[in-house]
Amino acid sequence: MAASSAPESSPSASSPSGGRFSRILALSGRGFVPLGLFARLPLAMLNVGVLTLVTAVSHSYAIGGFAAGAVGIGSAMGAPLLGFAADRIGQKPVLITAAIANAVLLAGVIALSYVIAGSAEGFTGQNVVLLLLAAWLAGASSPQVGPLARVRWMALVRKVPEPRREGALDTALSYESTADELTFVMGPALVGIVASLITPWLPLVIAAALTLTLVTAFALHRTVHAVNAQRGGKTAPSTAEPKDRWIWLKIAVPVLGMVCMGTFFGSTLTALSAFTGSVAASAGGSELAGLLYAVMGLSSAAAALSVAYWPAKFPQRWRWVVLAAAMFILVCLLLVPESLPLMILALFLLGLPVGPTMVTIFSIGGTVAPRRWLGTVMTALASGIVAGTALGSSVAGSLAESQGYHQAFLVPVVAAALLFVLGLVTALWLRAKSPASSTATSAVAERLG
Repeated sequence: MAASSAPESSPSASSPSGGRFSRILALSGRGFVPLGLFARLPLAMLNVGVLTLVTAVSHSYAIGGFAAGAVGIGSAMGAPLLGFAADRIGQKPVLITAAIANAVLLAGVIALSYVIAGSAEGFTGQNVVLLLLAAWLAGASSPQVGPLARVRWMALVRKVPEPRREGALDTALSYESTADELTFVMGPALVGIVASLITPWLPLVIAAALTLTLVTAFALHRTVHAVNAQRGGKTAPSTAEPKDRWIWLKIAVPVLGMVCMGTFFGSTLTALSAFTGSVAASAGGSELAGLLYAVMGLSSAAAALSVAYWPAKFPQRWRWVVLAAAMFILVCLLLVPESLPLMILALFLLGLPVGPTMVTIFSIGGTVAPRRWLGTVMTALASGIVAGTALGSSVAGSLAESQGYHQAFLVPVVAAALLFVLGLVTALWLRAKSPASSTATSAVAERLG
């Protein structure tokens, strides 16, 4: 739908009165923020929900792990395709179709799990392959609320007068990263509570119900009109962009940055599981890893919100470099602790640069993405996190089992180092592209304006 049908901004959106968050709420409407937050909760529940259900009915951690892995791979592969479709035909039909398909497929995973469990063959051979295929489809059809919400914010930013655009986008993207952090803490916690107190299939039923209702409501929210779907993949003459032969290489850099972020997340959690299993067996063992990981998530979420108030004199291209350097220094602290209190402190400090780094990479990804492919690029960035998480978990798990948790913690150290290198690459070519520009966020606003 044409961008001209976007909701009109209220006076408060452009006036100096009110805080930064109140000004972006004036752009989207207050209902958009809670709707976007809870509509992404099913995706956060999906991986752990499938793991819990399949493990419970098959009595096999291996099969449960394979099913959860199939969900992750499906999500990583399906997200860019959903983003591409949203760019071509619009967010509304894609989100509604994905919501219906995902709810049906989740019901299929539940039913298939119990049918296989009650069959004579059980979880062997073709039955396992069929279950993994169903889990993969459930992951691939997951509606990508977070990335598509960021596309809407980027389109809404052009409603803000020129001097205030930069702060508006920083504020919106800092909220989005915080929402991601919160849902990926709430989702697994909700699955664990419901599955342990009631039954292991109920979390997936709840996820399917939330997908049908909340994702559909998100698809129909008025902010969807702010996104100008480029039908047929063609850009309107008024918004035509100059060709850049290196554009996909430039897009690949922030996507690889998100792969490094995912590798950092997955390997840190896996190494923490080995750490707690080794040094805190009497206090709950590896089950404590999730709680320790949540410490980093909470400080990360709080720090992500603070990006809205960072000065414009601190350019986006150098934020990535500085934040990645801080991540590298602080992640090395994880090699030191031999007790839970010291590890908690190290994780809290480590979370401080993590959230702002995600905000920065998403913002730079929006900078380099052609306007007509914003949905594709944003979902590709999200897929990078998923793929990296799987990579980090597998590598750190192998090292933890063969050599111990100290060696497993080397994986997030390497991931942070690679993130720093990619940040340097980005800083150099962004500076060469626009030396007079104060921030990459300004470039986003200019492109969307």
